[in-house]
Amino acid sequence: MAHVFRTISPELWMQQIFDVKSARQGGVVRRKLRDVERNFDLPRLQAEVKRRGYHAVLNGDQVVIFCKNDPVRLLC
Repeated sequence: MAHVFRTISPELWMQQIFDVKSARQGGVVRRKLRDVERNFDLPRLQAEVKRRGYHAVLNGDQVVIFCKNDPVRLLC
């Protein structure tokens, strides 16, 4: 039996990232890289993050999006 991974459109999946409470409040959103690649597309997500003036980092298999326009500084 074949597995169907995508149950919503890529655009809706991406929209839901920025509709969560933490994103609306200027917080942090985290998604697994494999989910980004399967449901949307990393370059398209990067473009959307940049369009919104936010920042994102990749740490291991996690994409972390800072939903603020403030600069991001790595502490160590």
